[in-house]
Amino acid sequence: MSYLEEDIWERIELAIGRLNEVESDELKLDDCPYVEGLKDYFGKVSEFILYVYDVYNIINTSNELSLEYLNRINGELYKDILPANYDKSYANPDYAVLKLGEEYGKILSFLYVEMRSIIAYVYEGKMLNYISTVELFLEIYSMFTGEDVPSSKYIKESIYYHMYDYADVLVAERTLETICPDNTFATDIIINNDLSDVRYLYAYGEYIGENEIKTSKYLNDLPEKKVMAMAKTYVDGFIKGFETMRIDLKPKKTVNIRYSIGQEKMVKYAIELFKEQGLEPVIFRYPVSRINRKLTSRVGYTATPVNKQMEYDHRMDETLFFDKAFVERKLEVIADTYEKNKELALVYAGPAVIEVFGEIPFKPEICESALKLSDKQQKLSVEYSSKVAEITNKYIPRDKYSFTIIAYPVPEIGDNFEEIYDEIVKVNTLDNELYRGIQQSIIDELDKAEYVQILGKGDNKTDIKVMLKSLSNPEKETKFENCLADVNIPVGEVFTSPVLTGTEGVLNVSQVYLNELKYNNLCITFKDGRIDDYSCDNFDDEEENKAFIKENLMYNHDTLPIGEFAIGTNTTAYVMAHKYDIVYKLPILIVEKMGPHFAVGDTCYSYSEDSKLYNPDGKEIIAKDNECSLLRKSEDAEERSKAYFNCHTDITIPYEEIGRIYSVHSDGEKVAIIKDGRFVLEGTEELNKAFEE
Repeated sequence: MSYLEEDIWERIELAIGRLNEVESDELKLDDCPYVEGLKDYFGKVSEFILYVYDVYNIINTSNELSLEYLNRINGELYKDILPANYDKSYANPDYAVLKLGEEYGKILSFLYVEMRSIIAYVYEGKMLNYISTVELFLEIYSMFTGEDVPSSKYIKESIYYHMYDYADVLVAERTLETICPDNTFATDIIINNDLSDVRYLYAYGEYIGENEIKTSKYLNDLPEKKVMAMAKTYVDGFIKGFETMRIDLKPKKTVNIRYSIGQEKMVKYAIELFKEQGLEPVIFRYPVSRINRKLTSRVGYTATPVNKQMEYDHRMDETLFFDKAFVERKLEVIADTYEKNKELALVYAGPAVIEVFGEIPFKPEICESALKLSDKQQKLSVEYSSKVAEITNKYIPRDKYSFTIIAYPVPEIGDNFEEIYDEIVKVNTLDNELYRGIQQSIIDELDKAEYVQILGKGDNKTDIKVMLKSLSNPEKETKFENCLADVNIPVGEVFTSPVLTGTEGVLNVSQVYLNELKYNNLCITFKDGRIDDYSCDNFDDEEENKAFIKENLMYNHDTLPIGEFAIGTNTTAYVMAHKYDIVYKLPILIVEKMGPHFAVGDTCYSYSEDSKLYNPDGKEIIAKDNECSLLRKSEDAEERSKAYFNCHTDITIPYEEIGRIYSVHSDGEKVAIIKDGRFVLEGTEELNKAFEE
């Protein structure tokens, strides 16, 4: 045992001893009306921390644990935050404020949620992270054991300095694990276990529910050839991305595999296929500490979130420590970590993502006590994201790596789970050659257009004009990319980066599910290609609706440009979605192929605009920039900082809400591509067969 390890275990021993004394301690805060609530809070959180430590000892001393016992441990770890128990959990800011008061409730609710990160730490054996997190709890607890009532300012300072001081551990660790294959925790679970025995699922420390168990069992019951074919489609898509973008794969050594727990059977085959290409897997968990999280996003392997409302309530907890000095500290650590590991960064090939869908659409409730970023912090958050992207692009140039994304349903999608899964496998393997020709017909027409006009149907208020880049050499150039099943599976769209000037009008969709959040009657008005106004009908209060959109769709930017306009052609997916009534459970990855869509934020080519890209017909795609991204070439640093927004969110209008899509020529001639939700352009007739069948 090293000196560092001895020090960690001495600290753990002291902490465990102190935690065992909490229940018998007497809080002497006579002037505090919440003393009973505080005693209950510290007692329950101490009990939780001690139980997690007991679990650490159990999983590290017992070789064989029964499925029933593993399930019981898992249930105990997560029972307090299950939706059924959340109304009386200190993880709920409203309940915490009720029991602990306004001054303490919000902060201590954050503290408890932060303590829950220790579950992942003990399962992965990251005991330095475990003890540093526990010591924060004990430091704050000690403030309540004296004669005087501590101020919230004093508590916030402790949280701030903890996050600031441990950034060199937690932020550096997170940065490194995204490019380094040495963290084999998840890889070992996949490779070294009998995946037909679902007990392996509990080795992660994540909440294991029906989605994880049923998915694992379903994949294990499939014929080996079918699972291998699924893995091959996924891996081939990643490799094709390098071929399409003409990036040399040979220097690359690692690939980041992202998946949902339960999909290990397919991932195991994918690991083997990637290794045949010379790529070692980099597999990391989504960030569990608030110091590394952004809103509710989960980048990395994950299970179904145990409580989406809880994650939404705590999406901006970093307001307690997010200031300019802290941001500069994080940026310094990220840059330093990349610099020390630049060889690893250079051989990183990109992310290969397996998404899941089918969960009941989440519509958040407003938690009045939830912490929120101030206006100043929101602006700082935007600046921080931009600078992180700059640093990352310096060490991992966007035009030197690829990606792929594919999606499969989870059992929560309904009783037809197995049927739907089979249908999705078919959708993911549609005939590329057939779609290549059909989509080329659309591109040939759109290359003649000055702009595209999109009109809604019925109650849909969409009426928008999208300006297109002009071609100087139509024989060799094109405006739209012919998107087949490579980086973006399944097949089925043509897309471009619109010209912002002159792009204007209203985009409306009755229901849409974006970044795991549902929007009702989303309406966005554009002026010169930028968001000018926005609304939705999620909440009774219009200000709440605007705040919801700004936080979760616009990522706290005051405005965003249209980064992409596309026409989805995958009518097979559309018909399948309506057959099983799962349109609003599908991920945007599939939904974007099921109608015209608009992306707000960066273009699809951000940070790689200068790389030449060609369609299958050999024409160069020249519409990759817009007026915002071109600012990257400015000599003025402030102007350059406005080039990218570091977000890209697709919003699709379903076919049934589309009245007309016209290609409008410079002489005013209009050529219809879609009328009343059906393709009418010559060469696209095949797409309507799915509707007829």
